[in-house]
Amino acid sequence: MKFLCVKCDEPMQFEETKGPDDGSMSITFRCLACGNRITLLTNPGETQLLRSLDVRVGSPQLPPDPMHLVRSTLVRQRNDEVLGPQECAPEPPKGKPVWTEDAEKRLENVPALVRGMARKAIERYALEQGFDKITLDVMDRAKQQRGF
Repeated sequence: MKFLCVKCDEPMQFEETKGPDDGSMSITFRCLACGNRITLLTNPGETQLLRSLDVRVGSPQLPPDPMHLVRSTLVRQRNDEVLGPQECAPEPPKGKPVWTEDAEKRLENVPALVRGMARKAIERYALEQGFDKITLDVMDRAKQQRGF
């Protein structure tokens, strides 16, 4: 998500996060050209979703382009295929890492609404880093380095 300044038609930059207070939080962006500010206010449900994904808005741990993963996921056709235990799929599809049982169990903690996207993002991270198996350690690394 990117905000553009209506006055300048320039991309706005993240400024600060406040909250969550009473279940809501605010995220403020500022136009570098004119100083115009806009604040996004989340409701308690949206705040809970961010917390369950352990998203840190504006965190210094985020890579320079934190939304790259989301954009790259959205430009490809979604594949909701779920591999069962390794006995059911002894040979993973070419280029697709194998999930350990522990990693699959942890993935079940991700809300169903975004679980498929989280799976694809972690698989993409594993492939980019040269992992052919997704373990709890790979999931931790992806979370730390990519902020999800």
